[in-house]
Amino acid sequence: MAISGIKITKKKPRAAVRVKRGSKISEPSWEGCLDMSGEDYHKFRRDTSMFYYQNYKPADLYPSIFKWMEEIGEYSKEDIASAKESPNTYLSVTASIYARMMTNGMPDTNPKHDVYWAKMPGCQGDAVKPVSEFIDAQVLISIREGAKVLQVKNKEAKDTANVYVPSIQERIRDQALIQSEEIDEWLEGWTTDKKTFDPKGFDFKTHFSKSGVTQAHARKIKGFFENELTDFEELAQFPTAGKLKKMSELEQDLWAQLKEGYAHIKKADIKTYTTAIQELLTALDFVIESAKATRAPRKAKPKTADKLVAKLKYLKTDDKFKLASVRPEDIIGASELWVFNTKTRKLGKYIAKNIDPKGLGRDGSGLSVKGTTIIGYDETHSIQKTMRKPADQIAEFKKAGKVKLRSFLDEIKTTDTKLNGRCNPETILLKVS
Repeated sequence: MAISGIKITKKKPRAAVRVKRGSKISEPSWEGCLDMSGEDYHKFRRDTSMFYYQNYKPADLYPSIFKWMEEIGEYSKEDIASAKESPNTYLSVTASIYARMMTNGMPDTNPKHDVYWAKMPGCQGDAVKPVSEFIDAQVLISIREGAKVLQVKNKEAKDTANVYVPSIQERIRDQALIQSEEIDEWLEGWTTDKKTFDPKGFDFKTHFSKSGVTQAHARKIKGFFENELTDFEELAQFPTAGKLKKMSELEQDLWAQLKEGYAHIKKADIKTYTTAIQELLTALDFVIESAKATRAPRKAKPKTADKLVAKLKYLKTDDKFKLASVRPEDIIGASELWVFNTKTRKLGKYIAKNIDPKGLGRDGSGLSVKGTTIIGYDETHSIQKTMRKPADQIAEFKKAGKVKLRSFLDEIKTTDTKLNGRCNPETILLKVS
């Protein structure tokens, strides 16, 4: 009902959030986050969390929980398997976002942020709990509910375990038996009428094509028939009377049985049957060899960046020098990588052997990772130097631009040594470009 004198404005519908997927957008970097003030850190963490809410679907975020569980090493394989089976209704999007932020370099706690939080109105001096405690509480729910799902699946698997399923080899053998039936009928013609039997009268090429005989089938069929030549080949090599006298009584008896068994068959008929089997085996060998010649070589599936760096050992954050590592995935294809060893105070720069100036992702260009080792770098120009005043020099490094960084190592007056590609738990991944 309209009210006189009052203007009612229609509320515009809120625009739907544009959700992007995968690597189409760049995620916020936590590099230098410990250098922020408590207020700036609070705002950055809040904005980063909102970034994931607005740009990612829940299905894209849930795997971050499982990755976090693997990285902290406090959950068993059974726990992770149960969490993965948990229905989405028990998976927390917020916990997934925090897990992704932590795996990307967000520290579990930040003293500056704790102080700022305690002074905020309404907080009444409450201490900020570590982010991992919140994630852990949600993970326990997922493990509990996922274990129920696994229990049902295991019961169903047990119920169907006794159902016989033929193996691939058994299926191939059964198919080969069917494909051999016409060949058996053709060879039966030699038994019924040896005079009219044509040892070259079967069109193997047409039959194999019509029956769908593959290389695997041809090998099975060959096994069915190649033993049939054994007796005939032995008859062709029947020993002379002189050789028989030199044999043992058992050997003489075996040869006598073989001769008696085929005494009713003429040599010409044996040759005809031998020719037929040889024609069959030759045709089968052709199928096998043709398949080998036309088989395309198997292409190795390229590994994703996160798979390549999965075993890389590095230090995520360092409180002493207030440093946080960049995402290790960014190393793949990069032209340069700066590293700092917090224990030895060595600053190093890896330079790619093959640089991709336009960043087109060409095969073999840029740096890469194999296990725990950086690869694809120029061994001559990739060097490291020990810093005498690391705190001051690291602070200077953070402020340096591209031009300054070109001569940064040259200005450190210590002896340079070559990098060996190995990273360890004391290595901070400072910068990639």
